[in-house]
Amino acid sequence: MAKLYFKYGAMGSSKTANALITKFNYEERGMKVLLIKPATDDRDGVKTVRSRIGLAEDAIVIRRETDIYELFLTYDDHHVIIADECQFFTEKQIDELRRIVDEFDVPVLCFGLRTDFLTRMFEGSHRLFEVADSITEIKTICACGKKAIVNARIDEKGSVVTEGGQILIGGNDSYVAMCHSCWKKAIAKKETEK
Repeated sequence: MAKLYFKYGAMGSSKTANALITKFNYEERGMKVLLIKPATDDRDGVKTVRSRIGLAEDAIVIRRETDIYELFLTYDDHHVIIADECQFFTEKQIDELRRIVDEFDVPVLCFGLRTDFLTRMFEGSHRLFEVADSITEIKTICACGKKAIVNARIDEKGSVVTEGGQILIGGNDSYVAMCHSCWKKAIAKKETEK
């Protein structure tokens, strides 16, 4: 029986690498994979899913107005859906993925962030926590060695940023994974430097 999976982690936890390795494993067994990603994530080009270790594949681009269920009807010969950066999907789109699992018995594997740089949950992630059959954390570590759970946004000097819009597309130049303790210390340090 197919399931809706949510595999989440902080920045740098190899979520995208895991997604692309999973795609390879399915294809190696002769199965067709529908790789999707939100248009919001355009740092490597709108259609490209690229990991920090250099793995890359083209994907079907999902815009905020895209009905994923209707899109799947044109790809219904696929055996699995793999979604990268799923935190940027709308609640409705997550519900459409859930519907595909339920009605077509096709597994859907979603990879993404749980929270933003202020530790607030993204819309897509929030809905996945509500409706996913399986939720797994992909762990990474803070510079101090503890488990990282915060996607700390940093400025050009490497200082933690605590203001701005929820979405700022970037990689290692814009974000660093931190444990909550180090994140709070970095915020306090920034406040004393003002």
